[in-house]
Amino acid sequence: MSCSRRRPGWPALRLRFGGWLLAAFLLAGLGSVGADWDFGQILQTAEKSYGPLGPAKGRIEAWNQMLQGERNQPEREQLNAVNRFFNQQLSFQDDTRIWQQIDYWATPEESLIKGAGDCEDYALAKYFSLRQLGVPSEKLRITYVKALTQNQAHMVLTFYSNPTADPLVLDNLIGDIRPASQRKDLLPVYAFNAEGLYLPGANGGKRSSDSKKLSRWQDVLKKMQAEGFAVGDG
Repeated sequence: MSCSRRRPGWPALRLRFGGWLLAAFLLAGLGSVGADWDFGQILQTAEKSYGPLGPAKGRIEAWNQMLQGERNQPEREQLNAVNRFFNQQLSFQDDTRIWQQIDYWATPEESLIKGAGDCEDYALAKYFSLRQLGVPSEKLRITYVKALTQNQAHMVLTFYSNPTADPLVLDNLIGDIRPASQRKDLLPVYAFNAEGLYLPGANGGKRSSDSKKLSRWQDVLKKMQAEGFAVGDG
């Protein structure tokens, strides 16, 4: 997916709301992240797949260290740490440059190995990290938006302290986490989590459908399980 970047001036792209909504109904399976991740085994599996990891090994080890350090911390501290980590560790690049595909959803490990990601890769990495830290899926939504300044499709992670709260936005465009009410540059299109698919609206939006049919999401879960991550249904 073509995403907004950190700097202005990219060519405007037409936002394909209809295509996104259609894709959402073609997906499969969300759920819950399971047991602690064995990063020793995960690194061994990665090296079998990719060969020597070089600097990527340090990024994956730093991810593990961040998760260990944030375990049992207050949720807001966990949000800040996870948001800061991936915004610093990954550089923004289009899927066509990283993966030679128009739209590719990378696992967190894939993004850290590349040291780069598209907007959905930031959102996915933050989502799985917070789920591993114990944040319930119902508080997290992977949210498609239109970035109005750039007139482009974009993806962020949103956090709801309660179902009707003004959500906090974790974004690769800016370093700090702000309430959605302060992000006038973002227009929500729809969001999803393990509990369902949501359309924008008051009081947390309207749940419009089951979210168990997103094919790209299912692909991410399968890839993470093959990498050695116990993610369950998400």
